[in-house]
Amino acid sequence: MKIYTKTGDGGTTGLLYGGRVPKDSVQVELNGAVDEAQAHVGVVRAHASGELAEICRELELDLWILMAEVATQTGKRDHLVPGKTLVTESMVAHLEELIDQFSARFAPPKEFVVPGEEVAAAFLDVSRTVVRRAERCSLGFVREAPDSFVQVYLNRLSDLLWTLARWSEGASLTARQAKHA
Repeated sequence: MKIYTKTGDGGTTGLLYGGRVPKDSVQVELNGAVDEAQAHVGVVRAHASGELAEICRELELDLWILMAEVATQTGKRDHLVPGKTLVTESMVAHLEELIDQFSARFAPPKEFVVPGEEVAAAFLDVSRTVVRRAERCSLGFVREAPDSFVQVYLNRLSDLLWTLARWSEGASLTARQAKHA
């Protein structure tokens, strides 16, 4: 099987459950930003271990679900399966639980954060900015699918990534302090 199909050479791309849209459509732009965010989260996972790596893998899988929903024409949304190809309210609630859980582990910064204190945190911040772009792209999509949780999920995901970055910086600082004590 060849990786190239030539079906996109005319400037369109195929959707889940059929149909084609221009490659500069809202759906494709949104999925491109989410795909980029997922790749950045994968970089975090490659540099992380333990709990952070597990959460990153879970987020990457969630983003596949989100991309499946976005890659479906409005008229075929009835084909989507909650939690498999459709973002659910419970997926958003899970992100909120993680935000609360990790926020309780560190004191919030009292000033603006300058990314780059620690590798995983820096990559989390890059991931967060890409997710924010995806969220902005999602506004056109959710106008066509007002029952979708895509925009809300992306909003909470960016909050979670910020939280994980601050937690990761604190965990790294604690480890460095213990090493030098």
